[in-house]
Amino acid sequence: MKDERTLVEGCQNKNRTAQKTLYERFAGRMFAVCQRYTRSRFEAEDVLQEAFVKVFTQIHTFRYDCPLEAWIKKIMVNTAISYLRKEKAYLDQADVDDYTDAVSEGETTLSDMEYKQLLGLVRELPTGCQSVFNLYAIEGYQHNEIAQILGISEGTSKSQYARAKQLLQIKILETNNTNSS
Repeated sequence: MKDERTLVEGCQNKNRTAQKTLYERFAGRMFAVCQRYTRSRFEAEDVLQEAFVKVFTQIHTFRYDCPLEAWIKKIMVNTAISYLRKEKAYLDQADVDDYTDAVSEGETTLSDMEYKQLLGLVRELPTGCQSVFNLYAIEGYQHNEIAQILGISEGTSKSQYARAKQLLQIKILETNNTNSS
């Protein structure tokens, strides 16, 4: 898209108007990405700002081999993961065998759940579970990739995902039962 190329070139030339346009075009969607990895709006805003600084300092490396939004999103996710590493978020690691499915598949329903409610439930997960869930279920990474990104074992990634699913199912059931009462 020519408009996107012009925008990128403007940012590469440190044109403030182009930078403002890029920020305004993508900040809302990228804030939603940051929220999935953080516990509060304040943390998400910090990650967003840090990531956009990286976007503007690394924009010269953008090669048009993927959509600009995908390139920016990758920076957002990586910045959020770095933020979590600084917070030593992966101390709550356990083995997949420690978790059994207490809630069977199909017992939960998302049909009545709004995005904000679901986001709130994901944000309540322990940090390691939250990050693995986001990377696997939302971003589409495989467990071996997640292990490498987070500096954990593949088994830990799988166990964190299993634990996240179990905890989310319980939280969704509790929410649905509360709402139907």
